[in-house]
Amino acid sequence: MTPARQVVRRILAGRAGQAQTGAAAYAPANIALVKYWGKRNEELNLPVTGSLSISLGPLGSHVELARAPEPADAIWLNGRRLAADSSFAQRAGAYLDLFRPEADFHFELKARNTVPTAAGFASSASGFASLAKALDGLFGWNLSLRELSILARLGSGSATRSLADGFVEWHAGTAADGMDSFAERLETDWPALRVGAVVLCAEEKPVGSRAGMKRSVETCEFYRAWPGRVAQDLADLKAAIARKDFPMLGTVAEGNALAMHALMAATRPPIVYALPETVAAMRTVWAARENGLPLWFTMDAGPNVKLLFEAKDETGVREFFPGVEVVAPFG
Repeated sequence: MTPARQVVRRILAGRAGQAQTGAAAYAPANIALVKYWGKRNEELNLPVTGSLSISLGPLGSHVELARAPEPADAIWLNGRRLAADSSFAQRAGAYLDLFRPEADFHFELKARNTVPTAAGFASSASGFASLAKALDGLFGWNLSLRELSILARLGSGSATRSLADGFVEWHAGTAADGMDSFAERLETDWPALRVGAVVLCAEEKPVGSRAGMKRSVETCEFYRAWPGRVAQDLADLKAAIARKDFPMLGTVAEGNALAMHALMAATRPPIVYALPETVAAMRTVWAARENGLPLWFTMDAGPNVKLLFEAKDETGVREFFPGVEVVAPFG
């Protein structure tokens, strides 16, 4: 039995539910303010470091799940049925394999993303989080947030942070089986906080996060310094959240994102997600801040920029980024 299947069996022990007709679920995408980049166990998606994110409210993934009437999985994405050999169908099918009650049990999965797919907006995180929730509803397991976050993590590491709204911390854990690697929501709310999504490219990125992390861990000579940087950034970010110190939050998040992208650039061969438009957006943020606008940015593994600001400054932010999609994570 594979390690992932052992985790599933351990969590579902004594919870053999009867499959319902169908189930639907939603999970928000999340943007890491202190990043996850690098795994200590690839099969179980166990991270080298902890991380901390903010959810994106209505930007995420909707999933409908039912037993398929045909002798094969039927997997749909954004209204289009996918070929069985497509990357999304293969990845979703491999995840569903962990939960089939019998070999001849097949799923019909309909997924709809309200964020660009595979473009650095954490669509896999919200996708696998919503799928874990839908499985829980379909089979009636009644799992806790901690248990769901562990199961979602088996599909995508970042999915462990998409099971809750607001600020969510993913604990790296130390156990070999990953049972202490889970996410939990921070109690602090910040109603004035805003996240602005600036979509510069909605195309699938050339190097997936999974392959990119592996390459960085194996080839980047600076990676040994990354865990220490993350530990300090996590402590500083949690202090900023507790005090609602927005300049500190912005400074930590922007610096951590730039450090992660520097790691990628120092990887061999290099991984560079930024486009000319990305650099232009970064320079715009810096110019706006130089002129007194409290605006910071963060970036995941992709070319798109996420702005960080407070509600009182939204008008000023829109002057620099007219097409920004603004999310109120706590509103």
